Amino acid sequence: MLIQVSAVHPQIQHQPEDSPLYQVFLLPDPVEAVIDFTLYRTDSASLLFLSPYQHLTWKRPFSQPVMQVLFHGDFYCIEYHKKEVACNGLLFNNIYLQPFVTVPAVTYREIERIIQRMDNELGNDTPFSAAVLKAYLQLILALSSKEKRQQVDLDVVAEGADMPEGAAFQQLLEANFSAQRSVNFYAEKMNLTSDVFSRKIKSQLGRLPSALIRERVVLESKKLLHLTYLSVKEIALKLHFDDEHYFSRYFKKYVGVSPTDFRLQVGISIAASK
Repeated sequence: MLIQVSAVHPQIQHQPEDSPLYQVFLLPDPVEAVIDFTLYRTDSASLLFLSPYQHLTWKRPFSQPVMQVLFHGDFYCIEYHKKEVACNGLLFNNIYLQPFVTVPAVTYREIERIIQRMDNELGNDTPFSAAVLKAYLQLILALSSKEKRQQVDLDVVAEGADMPEGAAFQQLLEANFSAQRSVNFYAEKMNLTSDVFSRKIKSQLGRLPSALIRERVVLESKKLLHLTYLSVKEIALKLHFDDEHYFSRYFKKYVGVSPTDFRLQVGISIAASK
């Protein structure tokens, strides 16, 4: 399956976690969900964007089915199209931003109509048009990216001065995550004790630094598996693991599948470097 549109009932169906596909949920009501072990709450209509093998558990029953779009990277390559829709790192694959996008009613209705058109296209007796479905999907991502960009810009203006440690930690983490996975390393760099450092980061970024370090390493691992032809051994060395077996155990513990199985299910992107 390369693309699918469906109505799901999370309260009675199996949890859609650990999917090898990208997922977009259209959520008409406030929800509570645990994503990659972090609890999120929304206050109004929103869209949820998940990358392959992100863990998802719904915490609040739904009053009605929710629409879900699933697509494989072979059908629509996020990396290849990111300039057109500005979604890679904004909607997907960003450990510092929440995976939800709240949207005004008019945008919600427009996206709902687009998804219905996708469903109609897929339900036709004649073979569906991949070009039409890709255009619809790109429009959904572009509209959502526009809303998310505005929200992110407002958050930066409102909170930038109140998050000095959080901003400094993000910069340190981006520069050092491949070689340094110890909370103590980052605490010492910021001249803080580990306990004070952890409290400040949890307060400012919503998660403990240990979780953010782990998520950043896992995200990079996924990118290297999906966007390069490096072997698992080469990726392990690039991320400063002692050996590929330790890396594989680490990856499977937090992702749920081995690096080899992840690459097999998600595939190697058409944008991959050789």
